[in-house]
Amino acid sequence: MNASPKPSKVVVIGGGIFGVSTSVHLARLGISTVLVNDGPLANGASGRSLAWLNSARKRSDAYHRLRLAGIDRYRTLAARYPDAAWLRFDGGLTWDADDAGNEIAEMFDHECALGYHAQWFAPEDVARVTPGIDADAVTPQGAIFNPGEGWVDLPSLIDVLAREFTSLGGEIVTDAGSATVEVEGARVCGVTAADGRRWDAESILLAAGAAVPAIVAETGQEIKDATPVALLVRTKPVRHPLKAVLNTPRVAIRPTPNGGFALDSAWSEEEVGFKPDGSYDVRQSTLDGLLREASKVLEGNPVLEIEDYGVGPKPIPGDGEPVFGELPSIWGYFVAFSHSGATLGLIAGELLADEIATGRRHPLLADFRPERFSPPEG
Repeated sequence: MNASPKPSKVVVIGGGIFGVSTSVHLARLGISTVLVNDGPLANGASGRSLAWLNSARKRSDAYHRLRLAGIDRYRTLAARYPDAAWLRFDGGLTWDADDAGNEIAEMFDHECALGYHAQWFAPEDVARVTPGIDADAVTPQGAIFNPGEGWVDLPSLIDVLAREFTSLGGEIVTDAGSATVEVEGARVCGVTAADGRRWDAESILLAAGAAVPAIVAETGQEIKDATPVALLVRTKPVRHPLKAVLNTPRVAIRPTPNGGFALDSAWSEEEVGFKPDGSYDVRQSTLDGLLREASKVLEGNPVLEIEDYGVGPKPIPGDGEPVFGELPSIWGYFVAFSHSGATLGLIAGELLADEIATGRRHPLLADFRPERFSPPEG
């Protein structure tokens, strides 16, 4: 199904990177667009993302191609903002645990076969290519350095895109509470906020992060969901030479625009619990543990202090692949639901805006349509 070409009015639900990116691309196409969010912009997963720009290790060919296109768009943006502290391409370094599961040699061969720029270094050589590493922390199998990788601070990027969006005549509505998509017959007709405000729409994009599957379920359709909890810790500024993104067995690290570090890991996310009132329970021991693990892999083992942290759902579809495009059987109802919001943020917004505006399906999104979760007819 294709939506009617060139809608005169679009409403985007969600103030994260997918919602804001699509909104600005629609505005560039001259389409009247309203962005509605339940709180301030970047209040969801985009505000607590490590935001590592990469296509390292193994994934489907289609996903790899889409991620490469995503990185390409960031390079264009970096040329536009060469001095931005919120977007850097200083490479990425990864190593695995020293056990039977170490895949560094296999991953190096895989990335080289794809033409993905990868260099394999012994522990004693790592600091030469990536200053700021404690070489003793690198396992004997060595590490892969990917020179073309980088990072983005999504709240900063969202602010830049939002200012462009409003300068083009776009409208941003924040703190609107939950939004309801109105469907009449077999097509969308509008969006109503929790406070009763309503906007007519010929097309809508639902980019509400982890809430997407539940909202889509209201239409009787399904998007399989595997969303876990994410925890991102930001440290206070510290004088340190590290510029690359690190992905290590116990902690992932990237610099932040103010001179600190952003930290996350799988084990720390698993330690997040829930209080009786349903809010998240983040133990001080977990936060301290992340700081210790980060210090261990950094040159000089600096003392790191917490500036703040974010905790909440990390949107991941049930099969791990992105979900982009129009829902089957409902004209004009588009969705964006994916992990890797940072890497895909610009390209997804561009392609979704084009699909909404023209009704033409882009081949880069062919494998990521929401109808893959629909049961076969008959």
